[in-house]
Amino acid sequence: MAERDQQLKAAQSALQAGDFDQGLALAEAILADDGAHPEALYMAAVASRYLQQFDAAAGFLQSLHQAMPEYGRAWQEEGHLALARGDTAGALNAFARATRFNPALAASWREQANILAQAGRNEEAAAAAAQLERLNALPRELIAVTNHLHEGRLLRAEEICRYFMRQNPRNVEGMRLLARIGIELGILDDAEFLLESAVNFEPENIQLRLDYVDVLRRRQKFDQARTQAEALHRREPDNPLFQSRLAIESMQTGEYDLAFELFDAVLAKLPRDPATLTSKGHALKTIGQSGDAVANYRAAIAAKPDHGDAYYALANLKTYRFEDPEIDAMRQQAARPDLAFMDRVHLSFALGKALEDRGEYEESFRFYDQGNALKRAQTRYSADAMTRELASQKQACISSLFEQHAGAGCPAPDPIFILGLPRAGSTLLEQILASHSQIDGTLELPNILALAHRLRGKKAGQSRYPEILHELTSEQLTGFGEQFIEETRIHRQGAPLFIDKMPNNFRHIGLIRLILPNAKIIDARRAPMDCCFSGFKQLFAEGQEFTYGLNEVGCYYADYVDLMDHWDDVLPGKILRVQHEDVLDDLEGQTRRMLDFIGVPFEVACLEFHKTDRAVRTASSEQVRQPINRAGQGAWKPYEPWLGPLCDALGELAP
Repeated sequence: MAERDQQLKAAQSALQAGDFDQGLALAEAILADDGAHPEALYMAAVASRYLQQFDAAAGFLQSLHQAMPEYGRAWQEEGHLALARGDTAGALNAFARATRFNPALAASWREQANILAQAGRNEEAAAAAAQLERLNALPRELIAVTNHLHEGRLLRAEEICRYFMRQNPRNVEGMRLLARIGIELGILDDAEFLLESAVNFEPENIQLRLDYVDVLRRRQKFDQARTQAEALHRREPDNPLFQSRLAIESMQTGEYDLAFELFDAVLAKLPRDPATLTSKGHALKTIGQSGDAVANYRAAIAAKPDHGDAYYALANLKTYRFEDPEIDAMRQQAARPDLAFMDRVHLSFALGKALEDRGEYEESFRFYDQGNALKRAQTRYSADAMTRELASQKQACISSLFEQHAGAGCPAPDPIFILGLPRAGSTLLEQILASHSQIDGTLELPNILALAHRLRGKKAGQSRYPEILHELTSEQLTGFGEQFIEETRIHRQGAPLFIDKMPNNFRHIGLIRLILPNAKIIDARRAPMDCCFSGFKQLFAEGQEFTYGLNEVGCYYADYVDLMDHWDDVLPGKILRVQHEDVLDDLEGQTRRMLDFIGVPFEVACLEFHKTDRAVRTASSEQVRQPINRAGQGAWKPYEPWLGPLCDALGELAP
């Protein structure tokens, strides 16, 4: 590694000195060992262009686009190469892509402004020049932060940005960038605080307000997000961006009529806008109008044939079956070397589902595996780190901890936590219970995870959670419980009890028990191979990084079972385990068992859960609107030849 770094530095120095032959030779030496090394490909392309070896430069860039399709500097170099070849139209397209992927690339804005001005497209040229002027006005530290942020070097971006903010604590662009880094790292409470402060400093800054709406929605503060979106909409009621943003926030607060009215207003101006068509499709799916959702997804694809989001939305209906021409079209798009990263991810998962439905399991697995590999490379997930994190719960949350705090916590019996792993049948259990007159279904609420994050703190660089649970007072535990009840009230519809079905809450059962001792906890469990492989096939909107690898998901399931055994030992009788297969075998018996555990009388509506009219936002939304069925059982068996890593990770839990 050290030798490779020296080679890269030497190649960079050669290019800076104008010795392009030497720079190319050094880059090619690296590529001889690692043909997909991004920095070496980039430097080889630059050197080849200066040496007027244009075909070679194009070849290096093609390889770089395949490895990193959203690397802004690669597209900027593509633009320089196109100009060198006299291809002005190609250059403009490349420079535009470069700034879409990294808005801190000054050369790309400059070249766009020049090309557009020469073509007489003065208004567009002025817009590009304004972006360049804005960029030139930024402190150099923030330009560096923007580059690192958009090129995936989050920790380096954070380091520079925090240093800058210590010297310039009221710089709103620095606050905005630090918040964006926080969002990428999942530190949403800090991001919200930064953006709220920045908006107070510059209330007329539109980008700040848009980012603030984004973080409020991610924190599921839907009323506040809608209020901010309404403020933007009042400024310019006919602005399609503000109409779309208010539509999305209205969906989150259940105001679907307003959302559809706004989506239609956008589509009246931009009838082929793929993002709006897809968002409207998502809203229609959420309220159970799957036929209309399909029509909108198809319209989005017709408008933008590489729109992977819409293809995956069709696949994610679970009940949709792709036709041969659709599969052929997806294959054609997936074969494009310049396909955007998330379009490639979406298409990989969609093709996996389409081919699974046709029984073409080997090729189906190849696409599922490709999509997972792309996502795995993007995340920072470590199975070993997760194993250590879950083991720390066993070490800290021992019987004496709960004895020490007996009688503490908020006594409200309102919450019902359904937890476990995603794709384990928790949405089905929620739909059954939410069909009861005394129980509200809500969402996968982030409140417990956010509290755990706040308790982490830092001591000598190490997390203090869960050990800090031993230091909390009864008053603090009660306060945390009361805060949970108050903050989640917005999601309730008036029933005395409500469900929080965030699956990852199983990691924090100790915390839940301490702050809400009368809450009910249901462990939704599914057979290991079915559960793990279903997770592997699912592309999640965010989080659940452990699913993007067979070894990773198998280790996580094994660690989950081990931790749940611990909770059973230290909290005997406090957790009801509901096996998905038992629900399929005996719906009424398991329903009565859950209702008895919760302490409410049986209602026949719970057995007719598929008739319950409520918004469902999880991947199982269409499945829980159908009567009980066994469609997902044994779905892994046709893939068994390729599931060795999963079986190995599960160990004795594997069949």
